[in-house]
Amino acid sequence: MAGGRRAAGLALGWGCCLLLCCVAGSKLEVSMPAMVEVESGGTARIECNFYIPGNDSYTYINWFYIDHRSNRVRLCHITGSEILKENTEYKGRLSVGEDKALSISRVTVLDARTFVCQVGAGSHGEGENRTELHVYKVPEAPEITANPGGISVQSSDIPQIAQCVSRNSFPHPNITWHKNGEKLQPEDKMVKIPTTLTRESSGLYTVSSTLFAHVTREDRNSLYYCTVHYWLRGQIRTVESQRVNVTVFYPAEHVKLQVMPSSALVKEGDDIKLVCEADGNPAPVFSFYKRELENSWQDLTSLADTNSGVLNLHGVNKSSSGLYRCQTLDLDDMRQMEKDVELVVNYIEGVRVKMEPSSPLQEGDSVRLSCDAHSPVALDYQWRDEKGRKVAEGNQLFLSNLTFETSSNFSCKVIAPSVPGLERSKQVAVAVQGKPRIVAISSPLYVRQDEVVNLTCKAIAFPRPSVHWNVNGTAHEYVENQHIASNLTVRVNHDLLRAGAMCRVSNALGVSEKHIQLLDQKTTESKGVIIVAIIVCILVVAVLGSVIYFLHKKGKIPCGRAGKQDITKPEARKDKIVVEVKSDKLSEEAGLLQGANGEKRSAADQVGQSVVHSP
Repeated sequence: MAGGRRAAGLALGWGCCLLLCCVAGSKLEVSMPAMVEVESGGTARIECNFYIPGNDSYTYINWFYIDHRSNRVRLCHITGSEILKENTEYKGRLSVGEDKALSISRVTVLDARTFVCQVGAGSHGEGENRTELHVYKVPEAPEITANPGGISVQSSDIPQIAQCVSRNSFPHPNITWHKNGEKLQPEDKMVKIPTTLTRESSGLYTVSSTLFAHVTREDRNSLYYCTVHYWLRGQIRTVESQRVNVTVFYPAEHVKLQVMPSSALVKEGDDIKLVCEADGNPAPVFSFYKRELENSWQDLTSLADTNSGVLNLHGVNKSSSGLYRCQTLDLDDMRQMEKDVELVVNYIEGVRVKMEPSSPLQEGDSVRLSCDAHSPVALDYQWRDEKGRKVAEGNQLFLSNLTFETSSNFSCKVIAPSVPGLERSKQVAVAVQGKPRIVAISSPLYVRQDEVVNLTCKAIAFPRPSVHWNVNGTAHEYVENQHIASNLTVRVNHDLLRAGAMCRVSNALGVSEKHIQLLDQKTTESKGVIIVAIIVCILVVAVLGSVIYFLHKKGKIPCGRAGKQDITKPEARKDKIVVEVKSDKLSEEAGLLQGANGEKRSAADQVGQSVVHSP
């Protein structure tokens, strides 16, 4: 961009020179760009273009700069190919090109001044022109600092919002302020924006701007920032700071008090919180109260966290229900606000079970159980047995044809469906009375002489019966629900083997007894051995018979007196059994058995044959 500007300046200079030559004719003219811009630290190149009538050569060229006192100070003198540099502050940074352009390296903001090119051409006289050297330095990113202490909306003075600082720029920039993207303008008694300009020893500028403005409670979410505007290559450029938010103090306008969790779901035994919230900043001081009788209020502040506005109630019950109040105190203006909430603690009380008839129950009787309870919400009823299994729904349970086995503990479970987890239970014992009934006995029992054995007798009855044995021994009793079991440990003797033992179970309603038979295990073992031997013999005979029958069917065993089987005749089929029958009068029958040709056959050939087909 700088090269383009230089080329444009050169073209403009030459154009002006030609124009002047055409107009003035034989006058010496010098053209230079009006302004050259360079960034601090860079190299500035200032061109000097001239026209001499008749294309004559120049005699000398002088370069000057104008100091702060408006005096000319010569930098160098050029004659032909010789360049004489003066002893100035530019001596080490100055150079002249073949086109006689002046170059200054390592430019600083102190070099921002006017430079003059003077050309002498003998009889044509002397001409000169000048260029303004502009040096710029892009400012650093602006630094913004918000008010750390917070601002009250009730402040009478215009409070400071933030300060913005732009460092090391040249020339000095301008600073503007913005809130939520909108530019702020100074406004009497509402907005002030003072600015301080400082020039450092390096020649660069530091600009500081402070924003003062009143705030409202809506500004608690506002974002403030500053923008630095500076000049660069003929254009205005900008750079923005970070966004900052300031703490705004404002009194509460609304107070909210609520039960956590929702009051419709609170039940006895729950831990709940009363949460009080105010929309002021900082939060006010909270106090809690509960209305008692005659419109008096009980102070509960000692149980609450007055800073966070939370009142904790542990294990609430029916008496915890009532009207609660939260009161706030703003320490800034001492204004008080309050809010009430009604706490309803759901409960179930007075669970009772009624049994009809209430008189003692006998086996075969029927009974009706009724359950009732009180609650501010609707209730459901369930009946469960002693193992927790649901046996019925509704507030009544009807049991018919009662037996000892029916006797049990039943419970009525009362449930509030609208309040999850709210339930109560009441247990009732259904006891069926009757005389004892023996349900299990260890008889017959196989024993040995002088052996120690356990005799068992198990019965069921209510009221609880007692068990007696007619023999001496050590007895142990076990009771489970309506059952009673007695184990009697005795030594077997001759009298016990002969007579056995008697178990007698009795209560106030009757007596039951049963006899236990004891058998001698030796006699039983002898009889057992004989029976086993007979069974083994029968099995052996059966197996042998089966084998003989099988061999007979296969022709392995011949039948008849001769015991001979003819297996030489090829005509005999494998599935036939051939039986040879012999006669004692072979000689008498030999003459009768002749062939058709009249020949006599041998006795062996004349034997009659009987063919039996195997199945």
